[in-house]
Amino acid sequence: MTEDQVSPPIIPDGKTVIVGVSGSIAAYKSADLVSEIRRAGAEVFVVMTESATKFISSLTLGTLSRNPVLVSMWEEERGWQPGHIELADRADVLLVAPATANQVGNFANGCAPDALSSIYLATRADVILAPAMNGKMYEHPATCDNLDKLRARGGVVIEPEEGELACGYEGVGRMASNARILDEILARLKGEG
Repeated sequence: MTEDQVSPPIIPDGKTVIVGVSGSIAAYKSADLVSEIRRAGAEVFVVMTESATKFISSLTLGTLSRNPVLVSMWEEERGWQPGHIELADRADVLLVAPATANQVGNFANGCAPDALSSIYLATRADVILAPAMNGKMYEHPATCDNLDKLRARGGVVIEPEEGELACGYEGVGRMASNARILDEILARLKGEG
């Protein structure tokens, strides 16, 4: 069993986790993460940015979450209430993993060009971000400022890990392990965060 394949903690009944997946090579890790969160007992809905679909399919994440995946607000046709607002209202936790510099910037500056950032603006749930990007991007003053804004608003940032990055560099920027992310979700859902 690897560090990302841990026995998940038990999530309290009736809890919903919205998993936002943005366009990073680390998006492939969201498949195991979605599966682990669901097996731990939460209802899971996935929201993907268009760029995330270039790294992993909505079919994969829909199958693992056992719920439809929202990619575009233009595809919302399920009822009278806009799907992104319905998901924002249902969320007990909004997890964004991976969180790219672009998505962090959208959140920090109140921009809503996609379903995921619209859900962020509409939800009152706890927000957890697991950044994944090149170390230079992560350490850039703009990214640091944006993350500080989100922390000041109550967002939780699970710091990325050091190691080999997709670009070939060594350094900080790898998305946190699923075990760390699951621990934070559980703490939030139990009111310990």
